[in-house]
Amino acid sequence: MRTAVLLLGSLMLASPAAAQQGSASEREAVRRAALDYLEGFYEGDSVKIVRSVRPDVRKAGYYKGQNATTYTAEEMPYTDFLSYVRNFRKNNRTTPASAPREVSVGEVNDQIATAKVVAWWGIDYLQLAKYDGKWMIVNVIWQSPPPPPPK
Repeated sequence: MRTAVLLLGSLMLASPAAAQQGSASEREAVRRAALDYLEGFYEGDSVKIVRSVRPDVRKAGYYKGQNATTYTAEEMPYTDFLSYVRNFRKNNRTTPASAPREVSVGEVNDQIATAKVVAWWGIDYLQLAKYDGKWMIVNVIWQSPPPPPPK
């Protein structure tokens, strides 16, 4: 998990001007991979997960349980991605239309890229790499929705 945090931190230090790199088609391909990830979980669609996420993905995150004051760390291997989406569909679950569905593309280079997803479970920062000309998610770090700001 420490590696994912260090990698994300180093990417976040990039200049704002660098965040606009990448052609429109490359940025759209990164956006599509991030959308496939989000929609795969929201729709229970394993095809979208398989085409957007590497089997060797590293997903680590932090959540607060009910009445908890601190975050708990959790990792999710690729096999759990597939189990989740298959069970989602098998149990006829649906994601409410009001659930957040935000995707923003960060920096896009010729081999690596970043994106952010806001979903019902929280905020995910994605790191992608190009494999055989296709953008794939290789790292995810996430947290449950942050508490609202104090009034």
